[in-house]
Amino acid sequence: MYTVYGKPMTRTFRVLWMLEEIGAEYDLVPAAPRSPEITALNASGKVPVLQVDDDYVTDSTAIMTFLGDRHGALTHPSGTVARAQQDAVTHLLLDELDAVLWTAARHSFILPEEQRHPGVKDSLKWEFAGNAARLAERIDGPYLCGDQMTIADIICVHCLNWAIGAKFPLENQTLADYAKGIRSREAFQRVRALAT
Repeated sequence: MYTVYGKPMTRTFRVLWMLEEIGAEYDLVPAAPRSPEITALNASGKVPVLQVDDDYVTDSTAIMTFLGDRHGALTHPSGTVARAQQDAVTHLLLDELDAVLWTAARHSFILPEEQRHPGVKDSLKWEFAGNAARLAERIDGPYLCGDQMTIADIICVHCLNWAIGAKFPLENQTLADYAKGIRSREAFQRVRALAT
């Protein structure tokens, strides 16, 4: 049994989705970012945090990688070329989609108001569109890494959903179709119900 700390409308969604996909039991503690409960577990105040017995794992990607390796699901085996390729796509998503969206969020509501520069968002939307178009060209199967769904797909679709919510235009039809197919998965739908 795992305990997940965080609210589903954050990157916690990714971890909950993975747990639903692999059928692992978990409890959800809907703690807010930077709350005393979270900062006691993660000095950065970021969610999600995964409790495993008496240990804690932070960062959604680290948590999903741990779960994938532990359960042998949604990941290629460690030490294989397929895993290295999966990790490369995962890091590309974190660098080119997630980081752009996070920067926009920081300049929208996270940073102190006097530190925000809302004008940067137009540049970020342009950057996101170009990165998304290049990503779409890499899709070589129903999933980002071919015929097998991996944690990269969870990160990607979560970022695409985040982009839509942040009013970043998603004009690439290949990516839109890919995301629509993944959103139809039952595990995604169960977590989406938690987030509403």
